[in-house]
Amino acid sequence: MRSFSIIRFWAVLKKEFIQIKRDKPSVIMAVGMPVILLLLFGYAVNTDIDHLPTVVWDQSNSLDSREFITALRNSTYLDPDYYVYGYKSITGYLDSGEARVAVIIPPDYGEAIQAGEQGVIQVLVDGSDPTAARAAMSAVQLVGINKAWEVQSSRLGKQTGATVINMPVRVETRVWYNPDMKSTVFNIPALIGLILQNVIAMLTSFSMVREKERGTLEQIVVTPILPSELLLGKLLPFVAIGFVSLTSVLLMGIYWFGVPPKGSVLLLFVLAILFLITVLSIGLLISTISKTQLQAMQMTFLLLLPSVLLSGFMFPRETMPPFLKMLGALLPLTYFLDIVRGIFLKGIGLKYLWRETLALVVFASVLLTVSMVKFKKNVG
Repeated sequence: MRSFSIIRFWAVLKKEFIQIKRDKPSVIMAVGMPVILLLLFGYAVNTDIDHLPTVVWDQSNSLDSREFITALRNSTYLDPDYYVYGYKSITGYLDSGEARVAVIIPPDYGEAIQAGEQGVIQVLVDGSDPTAARAAMSAVQLVGINKAWEVQSSRLGKQTGATVINMPVRVETRVWYNPDMKSTVFNIPALIGLILQNVIAMLTSFSMVREKERGTLEQIVVTPILPSELLLGKLLPFVAIGFVSLTSVLLMGIYWFGVPPKGSVLLLFVLAILFLITVLSIGLLISTISKTQLQAMQMTFLLLLPSVLLSGFMFPRETMPPFLKMLGALLPLTYFLDIVRGIFLKGIGLKYLWRETLALVVFASVLLTVSMVKFKKNVG
């Protein structure tokens, strides 16, 4: 029986270090991934909901109504930055997602407070994100109670022998789009986008890299086939697979989980195909960079994590630091989530989704061009 040899051990150790050194993408992943994970989880995973964009229709325009708006702003939960002068404008802000909360102060609010009567404020909350909706409702109710006690204390200070206490401010809240605030209604449309992105990107990147590993890509390249013919021939099957996957997950979402789209299914399919082209381009780009299927899988995983944390899939983007919001804006999934949730939950069309659609067009054009140029350069 041979004894342990430090020389053989040293030789194996040295060989492994040399192999690791040659595999630079894996070294970068191994060193950089923990840092990236810590930064993403440390900043993006934030369950404290604050600074929700809020639209205000102050019909009273009185000292009391302005004090209520100031109290909302001071709470830091809501940012009443948008002011409108009609109900239709409020609907537009909530439909487009520019505002998550709407505060409607009636014309007689200030007069009611000064007359010792009860002032009623209506609050509309976007319930498409149940977590943010619950936080917004709690925040508004808390501000309403504090304001009521403040007004009541002032009234009691002016009166003697008062025996009847009525709350001088009442906040009535209504939840739009997802009145029951079910999490499945919020999650299922988003899962459709996330699943499509990662499955199609991984399949595309694996297909190309597999050809490299087997050496069959070089064999194909030496044939008279043009790079554009090869590229289209490789990509079109994945477009078909993506279309079938999209149809199946849509049917599952509608009939199995009971989340039917309120908007146009045709528009959803058209925009989903645009998103699929973007995802295919990402998969192609990964395949041109990767040398092995393991590297392709690691890069796809690198795409998955920020997509979950920064796109608004799990956590509201309004609560994220500006730098992470900017990183999230670089993800095509961020825009597709707004599209799919808008069509599923709000029933809105291109009138409110044109910005997200334009962003996907830009992503698809740029990524497809870069991927094709890099692919042709690799095989040319």
